[in-house]
Amino acid sequence: MIDKEYSSVASAIADIPDGATVMIGGFGASGNPIELIHALIDQGAKDLTVINNNTGNGEVGLAALIGNHQVRKMICSFPRSSQSRVFPELYKAGKIELELVPQGTLAERIRAAGAGIPAFFTPTTVGTILAEDKETRQFDGRTFVMEPWLKADFALIKCETADRLGNLTFNKTARNFNPLMCMAATTTIVQTGKLVARGDIDPERVITPGIFVNRIVEVSDPVHEDILIAEGRSYP
Repeated sequence: MIDKEYSSVASAIADIPDGATVMIGGFGASGNPIELIHALIDQGAKDLTVINNNTGNGEVGLAALIGNHQVRKMICSFPRSSQSRVFPELYKAGKIELELVPQGTLAERIRAAGAGIPAFFTPTTVGTILAEDKETRQFDGRTFVMEPWLKADFALIKCETADRLGNLTFNKTARNFNPLMCMAATTTIVQTGKLVARGDIDPERVITPGIFVNRIVEVSDPVHEDILIAEGRSYP
């Protein structure tokens, strides 16, 4: 039996190198692996390319990683929201790069990588600056833009329950990008609220099978980004 459990978040992310491409699951605060992100801040890897739905909020989690000048480039759908302050300031100052991707296209690029599909065609950005310098083709009289798959060296994921083989379940909408990212990364690192024995998860409830998971660390009482922001907290 392959036991994928790690003793701490620090040990689980210890080998992420400078220059790595890192997917981070979550949709805002929902399904956001904040303990793994904070461990990455402590670890200090820099020049990262980060793939996420947004660019973080407040001064914790992803926003704190960006604010600590560890991220060279963001690939996301929503670079600014009501509580995002760190990224907009750095972007205006020319200190961080941005690749803007429509949300459905972002999800499909990640899914395509997990399925081994190098590119696909979508009409989403036709006629916009996001389609500049990209290949287009006609299908049934309609123009489509080619989009490449989106892969990563590492994925940082949050789930509800995991067993030691890496089979995962998620809590409702906290599922969001997490299962797709598990499939699209070379090394998938998961923080789970509950770690159970092999066979304790009903196979019919497994969302992500263990073949897509490399490391698991139990975080039984995870913090929540929204609560930290409401309390005015920052990290580190």
